[in-house]
Amino acid sequence: MEIRIAGTVEESIVDGPGLRFTIFVQGCPHRCEGCHNPETHDFAGGRLTDTDALYDQCMENPLTDGVTFSGGEPFCQPQPLFELGSRFKAAGKHLMCYSGWTFEELLKKSETEEYTGKLLGILDILVDGRFDISKRSLSLQFRGSSNQRLIDVPASLEAGRAVVLPE
Repeated sequence: MEIRIAGTVEESIVDGPGLRFTIFVQGCPHRCEGCHNPETHDFAGGRLTDTDALYDQCMENPLTDGVTFSGGEPFCQPQPLFELGSRFKAAGKHLMCYSGWTFEELLKKSETEEYTGKLLGILDILVDGRFDISKRSLSLQFRGSSNQRLIDVPASLEAGRAVVLPE
């Protein structure tokens, strides 16, 4: 299946726990001031690639613990990321995703957008919320501003509310 990406990082230790393969999707409606990846905002930018190629690229490294979907806004391309993420989960990879939407907003969107709910349902960790330059901090783990949360997605879906991971 086709997906539009800005690029990948094959060995990241800053985009989640352990050694990770990070996929930066292309296109973002949030356009947060001070965004770390402003080149990913344009929905027509980046390049088209195939989810099979991304899967193969990640699986070349047996030391990779997990996969991170970043962006851009991953939930603007939930179907290809769900299909790709499902394959990674079946291979035993930990899944983490960044989104400018909050967990609560994504739950609401999932009521009318099937693949938003499906993608949310396979994630281990979600970093949610728009980057807020006035709350920027370099001391936060895996996120850029203090309003963003590290969410335990399985526990949150079970509880029906956001369950924030301890620091």
